Amino acid sequence: MQTLLVIFEMLGTVAFAVSGAFVGIHKKMDLFGIAVLGMTTAVGGGIIRDVLLGVTPPASLCNPVYALVALACALITFLPAVRRLITHRQKLYDVILLVLDSVGLGVFSVVGVRAAFAAGFGDNLFLQVFVGAMTGVGGGVLRDVMADCTPYVFSKHIYACASIAGALVCAVLWRFLGELPSMILGALLTFILRLLAAKFRWSLPKA
Repeated sequence: MQTLLVIFEMLGTVAFAVSGAFVGIHKKMDLFGIAVLGMTTAVGGGIIRDVLLGVTPPASLCNPVYALVALACALITFLPAVRRLITHRQKLYDVILLVLDSVGLGVFSVVGVRAAFAAGFGDNLFLQVFVGAMTGVGGGVLRDVMADCTPYVFSKHIYACASIAGALVCAVLWRFLGELPSMILGALLTFILRLLAAKFRWSLPKA
């Protein structure tokens, strides 16, 4: 079980790290900027989660394996062959960024719910969903702010709502199905909602 959870979290870390690096490349940042953006996207949501739950220092700082993996992914993405592929094919860039961002969003939304349960808040549904959503969207918001973009969560399709839906499903099903099945179903729901929202251009009403 623990091995599966580590693989699950690592998948989200890699996905968010590469998506952050992609944004840095698209913004023509240097190597340091791309590395910082990739790492921040991958671990930023987890740091916000731990602060909300009173877990200090945050887990990603005590055990830097996820931060180091994120850094390595960002550096690999910076390689000339990868950069050329990204910068010369806008459609491919958009598709890969969408898929990776959706994977990371789904994974970290339910990882946040799991952290709330582990911290002893198993009877507080609102807190579980809130922490899950913040874990899911936090890294992406930090990425977009640092890249001088309007955060996805405020403008692009269904983003935070997909995270909330996945976290809610995970938290509710946890009591009936247990840890891993509920996390998989919650992450899958978030992922599917994000892809459908992008394909059919679902958005909340705007001012």
